Amino acid sequence: MRCMNCGADIPEGMLICPDCGMEVQIVPDYNPLDDVLARQVKGSVAGATRPLRTDDIRRYRGRNEQQSSKSTRVLSQSEMDQIRAERMRRVRQDAMHNEKERQRQVMLRKKRALKRRLQAIATFFVLLLLVFGVCAFLIYQNSYDGVIRHANQALGSGSLSEAEVGFQRAIQKDAGRPEGYAGLSKVYIEREDLEAAEAVFIKAVNSQPLNVALYNAAIEFYMETGQTDKIPGLLEGCEQGVLEELEAYQSDAPAFSLAEGTYSEVQEVTLTGKGTIHYTLDGSEPTADSQEFTEPLLLEEGTVVIKAICINALGIPSLCVSRTYTVEIPVEDAPAVTPSTGQYTTPTQITIQVPEGYTAYYTMDNTEPTAFSTRYEGPIDMPEGRTFFAAVLVSDSGKTTPVTKRNYVLTYE
Repeated sequence: MRCMNCGADIPEGMLICPDCGMEVQIVPDYNPLDDVLARQVKGSVAGATRPLRTDDIRRYRGRNEQQSSKSTRVLSQSEMDQIRAERMRRVRQDAMHNEKERQRQVMLRKKRALKRRLQAIATFFVLLLLVFGVCAFLIYQNSYDGVIRHANQALGSGSLSEAEVGFQRAIQKDAGRPEGYAGLSKVYIEREDLEAAEAVFIKAVNSQPLNVALYNAAIEFYMETGQTDKIPGLLEGCEQGVLEELEAYQSDAPAFSLAEGTYSEVQEVTLTGKGTIHYTLDGSEPTADSQEFTEPLLLEEGTVVIKAICINALGIPSLCVSRTYTVEIPVEDAPAVTPSTGQYTTPTQITIQVPEGYTAYYTMDNTEPTAFSTRYEGPIDMPEGRTFFAAVLVSDSGKTTPVTKRNYVLTYE
């Protein structure tokens, strides 16, 4: 047996340590190393190497009974088991506490590791997005849309030469899209060169006669510059497919109710069409400012040229249509005058038959009658003596008939 205080060997049967004089406590054999190993396995070190000391036993005894300081009693097996159980309970508590702390530290390390991974991933994606953005920006800057955008910015800032180069570059990249042509025309408009601006579109549609987008851009140019009268010419001769796509910009020419030609009496002409109709009668080209057709046109004797256009809801005129009409009213024969030439002895009246649309004029002094001679209003009394009577008819249009002459002699018996 060893002394629990100094560790010296105590001969069997002795109750006092021969070295330190500490009384001997008789307890069952117990190896403290067992507890130390248990604590080390569970991750707890604190207190694992402390041996079962005498004062622990004394404290246990103090809780149960009061003894003299020199009394000696051998602990029972149950008491030793209870002491061992208490120590094991503390060991388990320490182990559980150490395990929780270890788990907490593990979780913290995992969280820190996860955070570092997330930060690394985020940094990677930020760099990736940055690289992608730079590449996309460079690609866009060199794309058709990017070139157009840069050229428009130059145009807006007044850098016309830079804008012109940009729009021409865009056309070279994609000749089928209209933005480059529209932008280039705006450069020429800024330079007050409408002919050059128009030529941009004329050249484009001539080289690509099936490109509806280019026709749309050209039409928009004409409308913005107030040249809608040129749109019909632009669309004239286009392919049927193109015309179908651009139907809204087309205006049908007005229709004439009367075929052109020569007529022998006064005529009326009616013009019809979708939109407002404007016309001229003097041979000039009609515009939106010309006379608007509201009622049938009366064609009197003579020749007239009617030119007309029809303007649709978008203000786009049709092609001009022209018709020529001639009205030639036949001239009446010389007027019928009664009585006939001769000698008369009784009072007699001279009469002239005047057809509709004519006025009769006469003279009685052997001169040729005209529209400035005496107008015939009714029967005329034949003068006494010799009379040289002459009559003529003048139409409402100013045409004159042949002259009828009579020679009268009136003598009373």
